[in-house]
Amino acid sequence: MFVITNEGRITSKYAMSSSVLGEGSQGSVTKAKNLKSGQWLAVKSIRKPKSKEKQARLQQEIAIMKMLDHPNIIKLHEIFEDNRCIYLVMELCTGGELFERILAMGNFTELQAAILMQQIMRSVFYLHNLQICHRDLKPENFILSTKGPIEQKETLLKLIDFGFSRRSNGVLTTRAGTPYYVSPQVLTGHYDIECDMWSVGVIMYVMLCGYPPFGGETDDEVLRKVKLGTFSFVRNDWKHVSPDARDLIRMLLKMNPTERCTAEQALNHTWLKDRAPKATVDMCPDFVDKLRKFSSTNKLKKAVLHIIAGHLNDKQIQSLRDTFHHLDENGDGLLSLQEIVTGLQKAEMPSSPADLHDIMEQIDSDGSGLVDYTEFLAATLNQRTYMQEDICWNAFRVFDINGDGKISREEIAKVLHEGDLEKSTLQGVGLMMKDFDTNGDGVIDFEEFMHMMRGGDS
Repeated sequence: MFVITNEGRITSKYAMSSSVLGEGSQGSVTKAKNLKSGQWLAVKSIRKPKSKEKQARLQQEIAIMKMLDHPNIIKLHEIFEDNRCIYLVMELCTGGELFERILAMGNFTELQAAILMQQIMRSVFYLHNLQICHRDLKPENFILSTKGPIEQKETLLKLIDFGFSRRSNGVLTTRAGTPYYVSPQVLTGHYDIECDMWSVGVIMYVMLCGYPPFGGETDDEVLRKVKLGTFSFVRNDWKHVSPDARDLIRMLLKMNPTERCTAEQALNHTWLKDRAPKATVDMCPDFVDKLRKFSSTNKLKKAVLHIIAGHLNDKQIQSLRDTFHHLDENGDGLLSLQEIVTGLQKAEMPSSPADLHDIMEQIDSDGSGLVDYTEFLAATLNQRTYMQEDICWNAFRVFDINGDGKISREEIAKVLHEGDLEKSTLQGVGLMMKDFDTNGDGVIDFEEFMHMMRGGDS
């Protein structure tokens, strides 16, 4: 993902709204309007901590957010910093917290709960594959993309707030989380990533009946019940809930973490398989041709398409997102060669081309061996979408770091480095620019940039 750290003031690029979307211990989240494109985004303003320990924790949160690329995880676009605060510019979601939706509705139908749980499981499966433990999963840390009904395709659930998150493939010891949702092992100070699955089980329980399995008048009372781990399904509140739903909750709220259901197992549980929607798409006949064309594209144009794909809103990429989910058979938020081959076979398309492996390698810009979500979007974007001038201008401004209306070799090298595409030398960038710097002045202006986007590639 391309997440640029800007040296200038945030107010030089964004008009900050006075309306506060959310407030926490670290700072607040407000709406902000991009002065050039008019696009609305969310800005989390975090007061710089004084202690070194808290500074390290904040840097770790930012480092984790920069790694993440998933349709059900909030997207970080760029970072600003001044003497007082760090500003995280993120995609804007207008549907409010999942917690607020539960309060408004009392509880969800099984269909609604399954739609949401599928998205929660996918995001957690993706995190756990990266060995990231969130440690504070709760309805307040999931937000909805729109105010529309949960059943609408446009209404997506997004995981937020990675302040307690840690990368670990072993034992964690720090007590973190929220009383109602914390796992018994976290309270003992000896746990691993499976603590997240307990929290997911509590969320599912709350969704279906409107209250938590471990209640109490005080935090101490709640935590005593969590340590015991015993809960029940009160008949009057659960009589209309299927046995399969209750079975999945029991598997998620197993006291022994080694017996607890993983995110992958939950996605394959009968309740989610039967109730959650399946992505059904008509694969475009030119799907492989699009991948092949992208794979042979100049590296600079590839980077631009990555940036454009990362900045498009959920509505603009809805059909591509559906195709991605359709191909992502195991739900881990990544595409393997075999998943794409299987998807082509299911769509009854011509047999997989001999060069599909080479195409995949070229699309896989970060060298992970798998195709990430934004890599897929960049490779399959419709030209009519990315050739809109305001969309291209937005991408141009990402490269034009100093705002002088021209893109230099140094600026391209910095953006490619921060996007983890490659550690490009200035000489290598110069060769990349050669075909598009038509007047030979050593920089790319917006007219040359648009010519590159319209024209052929080398």
